[in-house]
Amino acid sequence: MRVLVQRVRSASVSVEGEVVGAIRPAGQGLLALVGVTHTDDGEIARRLAAKLWQLRILDEERSAADTGAPILVVSQFTLYANTAKGRRPTWNAAAPGALAEPLVTEFAEALRALGGRVETGVFGADMQVELVNDGPVTLMLEL
Repeated sequence: MRVLVQRVRSASVSVEGEVVGAIRPAGQGLLALVGVTHTDDGEIARRLAAKLWQLRILDEERSAADTGAPILVVSQFTLYANTAKGRRPTWNAAAPGALAEPLVTEFAEALRALGGRVETGVFGADMQVELVNDGPVTLMLEL
């Protein structure tokens, strides 16, 4: 599992012109783009959620656990693109929807269980993501 996390001032995700998830914190929040591969499981999802929850990338080296910063979770299979050959990416390393969807849900639920205010996109939908990156700060999380 890979989580591309961005520190944001605001973020939203829309499907067919309708906002389905949004965070507009008074200060900072986090946008988590989540990709799943074939070997991932619930334990990995929970461990990465805990890592994100405690990641000290907010102002004054604080975490979402410290500040209650909201988190927008969006599935992103393209995080597992292979671009090594040619000009056309392959997606062989990305898990199929039947495996990936429950793990993205488990990741979001694990954040909620830790106390997070979590919004989500719609798995498998054609989504439009808008954000105001703060810093900019963008990190890739893996175990």
